[in-house]
Amino acid sequence: MSTVCAQCQVELRQRDVRLRYLGVEFTVGLPACPVCGQVYISEEVAHGRMREVEEMLESK
Repeated sequence: MSTVCAQCQVELRQRDVRLRYLGVEFTVGLPACPVCGQVYISEEVAHGRMREVEEMLESK
């Protein structure tokens, strides 16, 4: 089952996306629309990635 862009109705493709959280910027591969560029971030990915950044900051 593939994910489709709600706006363009085309299949999302994996691409590198730069994210910033708590002042830290990192790159992660996420599904994005090849037409409009909208990125899909699942709740699971959002919580997992943000927790990784928080743990990294705590260890500094």
